Amino acid sequence: MATTGIASNGISRKDYIFSITVIGIFYFIFGFVTWLNGILIPFLRTACELNDFQAYFVTLAFYISYLLMALPASAVLKKTGFKNGMALGLWIMALGSLVFIPAALTRNYGLFLTGLFVEGTGLALLQTASNPYVTIIGPRESAAKRMSIMGIANKFAGAIAPVILAAIILKDSHILEEKLARAVDAASRAVLLDEMARKVIMPYIVMAIILVLLGLLLRFVHLPDVDADYEDEAIGVANVKKTSIWQFPHLILGVIALFFYVGVEVIAGDTIIRYGQSLDIPMESSKYFTSLVMFAMIAGYLLGIIFIPKYISQGNALKVCGILGLIFSFGAIFVPPSLVFNVPFIDITSFRSIQLVLPLTVLFVGLMGFSNSLVWPAMWPLALDGLGKFTKTGSALLVMAIAGGALLPLAYGRLAVVFSTQVAYWICVPCYLAIMYYAFHGYKVGK
Repeated sequence: MATTGIASNGISRKDYIFSITVIGIFYFIFGFVTWLNGILIPFLRTACELNDFQAYFVTLAFYISYLLMALPASAVLKKTGFKNGMALGLWIMALGSLVFIPAALTRNYGLFLTGLFVEGTGLALLQTASNPYVTIIGPRESAAKRMSIMGIANKFAGAIAPVILAAIILKDSHILEEKLARAVDAASRAVLLDEMARKVIMPYIVMAIILVLLGLLLRFVHLPDVDADYEDEAIGVANVKKTSIWQFPHLILGVIALFFYVGVEVIAGDTIIRYGQSLDIPMESSKYFTSLVMFAMIAGYLLGIIFIPKYISQGNALKVCGILGLIFSFGAIFVPPSLVFNVPFIDITSFRSIQLVLPLTVLFVGLMGFSNSLVWPAMWPLALDGLGKFTKTGSALLVMAIAGGALLPLAYGRLAVVFSTQVAYWICVPCYLAIMYYAFHGYKVGK
């Protein structure tokens, strides 16, 4: 390895660029698999005959795996190292994808949720390895910039994933809806729904094959290890009397804030399609709504790459995101659904121009993607700052906070059933208030 390093770990520039590229591919995979949930929710709602609350068990099954598996994933990584742990994560995700085959053949919602849980388990292992890797592979003050680059890969995948899956499993969905409306008995309705459910089999077989091949490829590439337990002399002195991760209150507050952040990020990305449907927007337009959230996030990431840390600090970026999130939440809640626009839009799967039917309230939900964009990349380095030898355990706790994506969308679904899909967005307000508290004060507590 070259002796001229650009990171605290002494990694050469060549290894640094290669490592960032490989991890960027994994972030693309994270995004592709994760944001398929946005189209799976309305799809399974119809195929398995669910209400809104039941449909959001999709996010519960997927994200609760992070809470249950993050600490075991950390233990696995200590034995396997970063690279082998990532390969194992990919293979576990492939196994989860294959569970969709019997789930679709039997139209069993429980099996679908099992497949999602297994996929989430693989992702928990990948996330536990990759997030601290990106944070510590280069200078800490530019960690948010690197995380923003990873975020672009993640959210670009998130922009195309639901559109691609919708093009496959929701093709001629309007015809199916007409047939379901005309179905006079339970048996004929079941036949139609069985036909619909089986459309997910081929996409998930293809995805499983790709994940297995990527895991095998990873075993043969050179990915330099970094010392996650590294701590410079000043941090070592500061931590000399520290014996537990619980002695870092800025980390614990970061875990809580990240819980609320992931919850509101998933709410924005995974509820927006169903929200559009509830406002009588046809699936021909609403299937693109998750892509709006992702493109808004990509715009935010690009600004982060340009401005952090040269013009704005990670902490100040976090403050701006919290404030904007609160503004956009109120826009989604209070703007009348009757304000609808026809917006030119490019279908990124076919590169054809379409007219998107877009209510203004839905646009505000989409803009939450912009306010969410820099929260994750800014919060990780702030929360891990000064942990030294406790970094791996701190990273596992932060990954556990992804469970916010399991619980808060489910709460949104319950509010949508009790009140309405628009009123349910009130749940975003306390989420952004928690982010603002951490941005203005929480990250300094105990330092």
